Amino acid sequence: MPVQAAPPLVTVMGVSGSGKTTVGAALAQRLHVPFADGDDFHPAGNVAKMSAGIPLTDTDRLPWLHALAAWLGEHSATGGVLSCSALRRSYRDVLRGGASTVRFVHLDGSPEVVARRVAGRPGHFMPASLVESQFATLEPLAADEAGFAVDLDRSVDELVTATVTALAGATNGALA
Repeated sequence: MPVQAAPPLVTVMGVSGSGKTTVGAALAQRLHVPFADGDDFHPAGNVAKMSAGIPLTDTDRLPWLHALAAWLGEHSATGGVLSCSALRRSYRDVLRGGASTVRFVHLDGSPEVVARRVAGRPGHFMPASLVESQFATLEPLAADEAGFAVDLDRSVDELVTATVTALAGATNGALA
């Protein structure tokens, strides 16, 4: 009898407005695994700072990242999809500390496309004014990190299909 592979454990990453939550939820549904939105793990102080247009510091982010790493660890055997900006390698290292099998899917796109999307999201705590700081902070996946980038300027279904295909093929790198 063939050994069945464990369900994938994925973090959908990118700057605010890249579609992490939408794509992550659709991906989790397609993979039949739980989904968690990283934004739901932010403490009230972080949300207040971002709502005021103040970028978070690494000190602000650390407890949040540890909570996300714990969620990944709890789902490492059963699979799951997490949406999280994971902008810096050091942040991704914290997440990997919770579950070494996590793969990152970077929703990659231009600042202009992302700024337009953020401006069209009424009521979200992340203002369009912080998009520039997100891009300044972003460290794309390195060649030795498990994951790949996908061009976010596609439909959700296209992004999910490309991601499922890449996960099945254990692709690292960029996908068109």
